[in-house]
Amino acid sequence: MSEQIFNIESYNPIELFGVGDRNLTAIKDIFPKIRIIARGEHIKVSGDPKDIEKFEKLFQLILLHLDHFGRISENDIHQLAESGTNETAIKSSPDVLVHGRNGQVIKARTANQIKIVESIDKNDMVFAIGPAGTGKTYTAVALAVRALKNKEVKRIILTRPAVEAGENLGFLPGDLKDKLDPYMQPLYDALRDMLPPQKLLTYIEDGTIEIAPLAFMRGRTLDNVFAILDEAQNATTNQLKMFLTRMGRNSKFFITGDLTQIDLPKNQNSGLMHSTKILASIPGIDIIILNESDVMRHKLVARIIKAYEGE
Repeated sequence: MSEQIFNIESYNPIELFGVGDRNLTAIKDIFPKIRIIARGEHIKVSGDPKDIEKFEKLFQLILLHLDHFGRISENDIHQLAESGTNETAIKSSPDVLVHGRNGQVIKARTANQIKIVESIDKNDMVFAIGPAGTGKTYTAVALAVRALKNKEVKRIILTRPAVEAGENLGFLPGDLKDKLDPYMQPLYDALRDMLPPQKLLTYIEDGTIEIAPLAFMRGRTLDNVFAILDEAQNATTNQLKMFLTRMGRNSKFFITGDLTQIDLPKNQNSGLMHSTKILASIPGIDIIILNESDVMRHKLVARIIKAYEGE
């Protein structure tokens, strides 16, 4: 008789075990000879060592399936058990970037978003420039989560220049993180669509996902990361140069920006405008321009963008 404990603290018990523990019951039916007890953040399994080894292999596939597709059912569990599926067989269709929460399919939906996906596969540094609502940040985060899930990188770093768009953050209560969190909200929102809450919290706590202002990147070398600089139009030339030169081995850098919404003081030039001019011809760097045809928000947003461009 042997016993083993499995940690499931980064998973939502309802998503893992199913409503009314249906998934857990299915697992127990597959392994009638071993005792399986789920309590809190752990599963305790006792029985013959060979049966426990078989349970462990299937349970790892169950967790992998849940990570990859954002949901798992009784049928999925039985299919995994019957087919002897391995890790490499758990894949999405080629056009799906990630399966978000509750199985939501997240993929590129416009011509320029598809260009972004194709470009990041060929280049290590991609600039996505365009107006609000064109999916720049959302697509970038989806690509980063995909890279993390596929173990192409070890960490995700999301950063923004801490420039106040006409608002004063100084009066807000709390420490620096409390003050900056509202400013980083679009990044959190995208991540919440793509990762279960417990998994996201675990990733942030252990540093697998880091969300920080641009100034925090100074002096670092970023190896094995997918780094996203959002709102890069609000980075100065020196700040953007600093970020781009943090790039380490086996890393992807993604820079987004909207040159029509620069919030820098009038005496400072946007580093994004400067960098796209001097870096465009360098192999391994690509610049994708999005426009109102890529807007995925309310139909009025595209018309508003067009109206401002026509002023």
